[in-house]
Amino acid sequence: MPRLAHRFSALVTRFMGAIIIACSALALWRPGLFAWVAPHVAPLLGVIMFGMGMTLRWEDFSHVFLRPRDIVLGLAAQFGCMPLLAFLLCRLFRLPPDLAMGVILVGAAPGGTASNVLTFIARGDVPYSVALTAVATFLSLGLMPLLTWLLGGVWVPVDVWGLFLSIVNIVLLPVLLGLTAHRFCRPLTQKALPFLPLLSSLVITLVVAGIIAVNAERILHAEASVFLVVIVHNLLGLALGYILARAWNLGESRGRALCLEVGTQNSGLATALALTHFSPTSAIAGALFSVWQNISGALLSNYFHTRPLGAATTKEQA
Repeated sequence: MPRLAHRFSALVTRFMGAIIIACSALALWRPGLFAWVAPHVAPLLGVIMFGMGMTLRWEDFSHVFLRPRDIVLGLAAQFGCMPLLAFLLCRLFRLPPDLAMGVILVGAAPGGTASNVLTFIARGDVPYSVALTAVATFLSLGLMPLLTWLLGGVWVPVDVWGLFLSIVNIVLLPVLLGLTAHRFCRPLTQKALPFLPLLSSLVITLVVAGIIAVNAERILHAEASVFLVVIVHNLLGLALGYILARAWNLGESRGRALCLEVGTQNSGLATALALTHFSPTSAIAGALFSVWQNISGALLSNYFHTRPLGAATTKEQA
């Protein structure tokens, strides 16, 4: 049974982009099928974060101590490139305030858990990816409200304390509970692990479809600029992550991990915060980013998978 679940999860993960596109199109065509999901976005993301915590061990954070330079550089790329790119693109394309706030939230978010799966497909450094995601997720408690206030406050007033409490409830508590479950209920968590990628994929699909359903009318009448901003933001993040990794001599395997980590945002978290603290319109960017990044991420990781790592892989092992 676990083997069958693993194969099915791998199949769903591989075609995640296509599944999300299909459900998103259905949500646009028949919003009523998914509109019920929107009020439950935050707890659904908590389920994903709990599952992420169950896959982690405290030892996964050893990268922070063994290779602090690589982690610090990765975090600098994550919380430097994406928020600034979001701000500049919003200015360049002159997005309305609510849409701009949604893009800023996406840019200020930590890397998404999907980056770990994509890194695995791309034959990148998975432990490095997991460590970056985990540390960035915890740092987002302080950095995400701060960055949103500094960059997004230009358009819309930001409740920094409210954002902080929401991130604690959606991210920190579920991840800590998952880590605790892994530590003290290991037999049960081991049985659940094969089903977690499938559960995460289905929940993410539901969240994206739900957000699109409640914003169907706005999306259908949205200006092309917001679509362009989402696509350019993601592609520039992927490119800059890879370029910076090469410039910092992280090696090919770790470079692929950083590329996907920087370009793949926790857009679900950004969407939940937009719905809670701003407006449904602010959630459009997160929903669109969720769809697009799964398409671009799947294509890129599959491309990387076909390319040899070469001798460059030894650099990050030194």
